[in-house]
Amino acid sequence: MKVLFLGSGTSTGVPVIGCRCAVCTSDNPRNKRLRSSILVQTKSTTILVDSCPDLRQQALRHNLTAIDAVIYTHEHLDHTTGFDDMRAFCWHRTGRLPLYAGASCLAMLRRMFSWAFSPENTYQGYIRPDAHDHEGKPFVVGDLEVIPVRVEHATVETYGYVFRHAGRSFGYVPDIKVLPEESRPLLEGLDVLAMDGLTTHEHHTHLSVSENAELMLQLAPARGYITHCGHKVDYDAACSSLPTFMAPAYDGLCLEI
Repeated sequence: MKVLFLGSGTSTGVPVIGCRCAVCTSDNPRNKRLRSSILVQTKSTTILVDSCPDLRQQALRHNLTAIDAVIYTHEHLDHTTGFDDMRAFCWHRTGRLPLYAGASCLAMLRRMFSWAFSPENTYQGYIRPDAHDHEGKPFVVGDLEVIPVRVEHATVETYGYVFRHAGRSFGYVPDIKVLPEESRPLLEGLDVLAMDGLTTHEHHTHLSVSENAELMLQLAPARGYITHCGHKVDYDAACSSLPTFMAPAYDGLCLEI
């Protein structure tokens, strides 16, 4: 199983428009962050997690031309508004593109992109989704088992996901403030876990870098990463402050699990 971080930034991206802070003006390429999204891949299956506003740029950067499904974490715009760019993944498909999300996110996508979900949408030039409400229950895409993990983030229904393949496990939770007790066992003892680390100070809807590290120590993955980082998080400074089994994710980071 391979995981490619297409983007590792928060909703504004980094650098932030008009900002002249040390991170936004940094020469370190690992401080340049597109909006958060990943690919999870095996030899036969490719899953996109979230269609962020930077999807076109990410796809061109990594020569991404086909996916087998898209999975959504939640309905916020930095995770959904690259939706129409997925039309390129439908041009060479005979069937519709499988799409998995919770009920709230699906309802929002249907409102925003009603034409795409219409039964009359048969034109191959458009995105043609095959939508599934996973209801918070495990499902399978190709040879990947996918386990939704309910978390608390702002006021919207939000999920992280655990991907399992050939005895290996990867967890991805880009937006989280609180991990409910009933969800905790799903994230314990994974091979790799990537989780929200928005900023260096406390935030009301996201984990900070230090809160992420504290939770990671409790969940005890073999390797841990912070992602969905804003412009208060400097890559080198974060590296030096994290436990030895952890590191910041960055755009283009590719993990073999």
